[in-house]
Amino acid sequence: MASTPRPPVFTGTLVLLVGIVLLGGGGWLLVLGGSPYYAVVGAGLLLTGVLLMRGQAAALGVYALVVAGTLAWSLWEVGLDWWPLAARGDVLFVLGLWLLMPWVQRGLSGEDDWRRRARPRVPAALLGLALVAFALVALASAVHDPHTLAGNAPPALSRSSVERSVPDGEWHAWGRTNAGRRYSPLTQLTPENVSRLSVAWHYRTGEQRGRPGEPVETTYEVTPLKIGNRLLLCTPFQTVIALDATTGSALWRRQMPIANPGKLALQHQTCRGLSYRPPPEGRAAGDFCAARLFMPTIDGRVHALDLASGRPCESFGSGGSIDLWDRMPERRPGAYYSTSPVAVAGNRLIVGGTVLDNVSVHETSGVIRAFDAETGALLWNWDPGRPDVTTPLPPGETYTPSSPNSWSVAAVDETMGLVFLPMGNQPPDQWGAQRGPATERFSSSVVALELATGKLSWVFQTVHHDLWDYDVPAQPSLLELQVGRETVPALVQPTKQGELFVLDRRSGRPLLPVSEQRAPQGAAPGDRTAPTQPVSALSLAPPPLAEHDMWGATMFDQLACRIAFKRLRYEGRFTPPSLQGTLVYPGNFGVFNWGGIAVDPVRQTAFTTPTYLAFVSRLVPRPDDHSLVVQQSARPQDSLPALNENFGAPYAVQLSAFTSPLGIPCQAPPWGYVAGVDLVSGQRIWQHPNGTVEDLAPVPLPLRMGVPNLGGPILTAGSLAFLSGTLDDYVRAYDAATGEEIWRSRLPAGGQATPMSYLGEDGRQYLVVVAGGHGSLGTRAGDHVIAYALPR
Repeated sequence: MASTPRPPVFTGTLVLLVGIVLLGGGGWLLVLGGSPYYAVVGAGLLLTGVLLMRGQAAALGVYALVVAGTLAWSLWEVGLDWWPLAARGDVLFVLGLWLLMPWVQRGLSGEDDWRRRARPRVPAALLGLALVAFALVALASAVHDPHTLAGNAPPALSRSSVERSVPDGEWHAWGRTNAGRRYSPLTQLTPENVSRLSVAWHYRTGEQRGRPGEPVETTYEVTPLKIGNRLLLCTPFQTVIALDATTGSALWRRQMPIANPGKLALQHQTCRGLSYRPPPEGRAAGDFCAARLFMPTIDGRVHALDLASGRPCESFGSGGSIDLWDRMPERRPGAYYSTSPVAVAGNRLIVGGTVLDNVSVHETSGVIRAFDAETGALLWNWDPGRPDVTTPLPPGETYTPSSPNSWSVAAVDETMGLVFLPMGNQPPDQWGAQRGPATERFSSSVVALELATGKLSWVFQTVHHDLWDYDVPAQPSLLELQVGRETVPALVQPTKQGELFVLDRRSGRPLLPVSEQRAPQGAAPGDRTAPTQPVSALSLAPPPLAEHDMWGATMFDQLACRIAFKRLRYEGRFTPPSLQGTLVYPGNFGVFNWGGIAVDPVRQTAFTTPTYLAFVSRLVPRPDDHSLVVQQSARPQDSLPALNENFGAPYAVQLSAFTSPLGIPCQAPPWGYVAGVDLVSGQRIWQHPNGTVEDLAPVPLPLRMGVPNLGGPILTAGSLAFLSGTLDDYVRAYDAATGEEIWRSRLPAGGQATPMSYLGEDGRQYLVVVAGGHGSLGTRAGDHVIAYALPR
């Protein structure tokens, strides 16, 4: 006599546990006002589990209903979008396949005549059909990309403005020229031959992050200069290096002297680049210190070096350097320095600097100063706290403390006699009750100052009463736009919130419409919010998040993200910080950050790299002005600052990325794109998800999900764009007309820097990428300078 098969108790218990988790979490979500799906599915799985443990074939029919309902609900929420569909159905699909296995079905029986059959065919067939339907939908979504916009850039203008202030084969400033276009007029590399690029030389600096006492944000972000046949760069460890641009061999190396190196209150340790002043009229290029490099260092100084030898120009300042702490309030070594290259305009240096974020209300000044590039003498100072007096402040007096600063890269129009500065906030970022009228006017704005005097020409504010750390992070890009029959000198300003403001740089007047849109209200007690915020007609800001945008690797962490979303305060962009916790989207990582954009003056377009990540901002009441509230036992070592404590303010702040329990973003991918925009019409031309999770996921699979980027793109006249800043370790080339990726090369470390291109003495066009990694982002550390070229 045949023995009766044993019911699948283990499988039933597993399904029962999954049902309990989903019913409990789904019930919580329902109470918070969220979707009833998880509670309903949890109940369905509970019933399935009970039936399985009793050995009844009806379990497969109930589970088939769960799968079919999930498929219908998923299509209703997200349509044919692969990754959101996968997160909703992966667990149920795999579990469904398991239930169809013979060893499970042998333990199931039906009622009456079904008991005589080897397996429960009808419920199994229903479940099989549901799984096949899910697989077909998944297949359709895998070949359908709702996030791609195909298009083609407009043709080149018959008359266009291409800068000739720098020889075509050279790169004299961080953005190649002071206009900050990141556009090379070289044409040797094209979409047709770029696939033949290979490594021409590879230099190791010998310095990489991981040293004791350094801040977490120790980063290689440098874009080298190319002057003559010299390639010139700096490292975050304050070393300046000159290489032969054609061979990559070292010419000279100088370690910059740092005062009190172990006692600096550093939030960042980086060097984005050097600055170059060509020989002034009447000086021969070969004269000592006629051609100069300027290097800002982490102890708050700017050094002048001879281009040919790297030796200090001792006639500059005191023994070759100027002290940026001169006339500064709240002196704390390391708490202020210029992380970005200074601007050189004729014989003037225009210097801004970074002020510590969210440490205290008593920080140093964000003053902008101009110095004589030959002697280092102070020529003028523009203090946002006292903007109308620009004559040099007398010794013994100090600038306004905690005023808005300009930590990013300035742009210069020497013909117009203006310097354009992207501005930050008065610290702390998330609390603004103590800001004065001048601070409110200049925070998170673009400021145009006269080169000769430092007097204000115009100001355009991108965020009113900024409570989100939406400081203006990127260098403005200057070009001439053909607007109707008129050629207009334009300025394009990317922002963290995703706006691209296109302004007339003579006046700051918008060339593309800017509207004031109502913003959420209800700041923390004692503070206020602005009633409206400016929005550009050319905007790459993401649409507001909704519950169905929550994501996860599985339905479980997706459910956790939905619960977290419902528990946070979120009313769209510009929802003010709160004690409850506010979802900030886009977060302060920015749609655009210091890498900015690249503009094509011939097509009048821009190549952009929008990133979309949500963050959480939670205000924490402070009991006094000295206790650690958010750092607690994790106080930084040595002199490093206690970030986000906001000493002297009523609130500290907890800031974090909005991630699931597995540490992945709670919002659905893509998280990073490349996008082309028309700067005249304000239209988005094309857009593609960019980058893979190969270096982000536990299993290194090159899944093209679209990942964040930090580091700017460049464009070339050969209709190519290059980018290395994505959080996978690749440098990529794109067809500038369509945005399609057409070449990539694996990097040995994170490439969070902006590439550059030049012509070598051998007649080849080179692409140079610096790959050293980014401490805060956790990309692979390194010390690599890599040059690519076509084979000889």
